Amino acid sequence: MGALVSSISWRGIAAAACLALVLASYWGAYQHGRSTMDAEWRATSAEQAEAFQRERNQASVAVLDWQEDEQEKRRALEDRLQVNDETHYKELLDAKKLQDRLRDRLATADLRLSVLLAVPTTAPSSCSGVREASGSSGVVYGGTRAELDPAHAQRIVAITSDGDEGLIALRACQAYVRDLRYKYEFAPP
Repeated sequence: MGALVSSISWRGIAAAACLALVLASYWGAYQHGRSTMDAEWRATSAEQAEAFQRERNQASVAVLDWQEDEQEKRRALEDRLQVNDETHYKELLDAKKLQDRLRDRLATADLRLSVLLAVPTTAPSSCSGVREASGSSGVVYGGTRAELDPAHAQRIVAITSDGDEGLIALRACQAYVRDLRYKYEFAPP
């Protein structure tokens, strides 16, 4: 029986050794496969991180370019609006100077305003601020004219002055709206 026990124990030891070798080679293959998978995962992860960083950089550059374009458009609009404001101010100033000269000429009797009458009047010349113009004061073709009282002429000049200022302001507002509409029609969505 001693020989039988010794042959079984050598067989058990040999089987255990074979099993240990199989397990060791399986463990080595597993570790190698795992390290290969880890390396592949790390490479994939690095590629994804690099692609993500590239996309972020491209997006940042695109936003910066867009922002710079918008700032240039804004500066151009501000320049156009400044030119429009200067033009509006000059037109307004010129109109005021012209109105002031007209008022001065009316006040000094250097200039008289007259109106064309639709029907020749037979009424006395003292009716409500209108008197007939003398025939020797100038050459006027057409119907009968009546000279306006200087006070009424001043009021008419004031009214036309307000109207001129309103028209100048309207043109300035229209130019402003055109510039804004141009900016927003061609702005990116």
